[in-house]
Amino acid sequence: MRIYVIIVAAIVLHTTVYAAEIFWYHDYNTAVHKAKEEKKNIFLLITGKTCRWCRKLESTTLEDSTIVARINQHYVAVALTRSLDDYPEYLDAKMVPMSFFLTSEGRVINSMPGYWNVEDYHSILDDVTYYLNKQHRSH
Repeated sequence: MRIYVIIVAAIVLHTTVYAAEIFWYHDYNTAVHKAKEEKKNIFLLITGKTCRWCRKLESTTLEDSTIVARINQHYVAVALTRSLDDYPEYLDAKMVPMSFFLTSEGRVINSMPGYWNVEDYHSILDDVTYYLNKQHRSH
């Protein structure tokens, strides 16, 4: 019986950890509205339809449970495809993938082009958090 309980607990834990995913919006204006409503910043990912580095970022780094948790907790996430979806012109994605961190008003906090592994993405998120905390303290 004890082994059965351990196996069930392991399955539930495994499912919970790996079921977590970023809650994506696919419309920029809807994401901005939601960010203002929830008093959160925006994480905008712009990808390309045939971009292999975009797929790698999406299938590795952005599926890591620790990255997912941080993004879902602190940001409204929106995923858009360059040349297919509408977003403000000033958010110029000359290369993809492009990660933008924005205020709920759309002001750019930070932007990072390219693929980044989990460790580096945590560092990027740390930098954004540091900047936001510094801004908050100065006001």
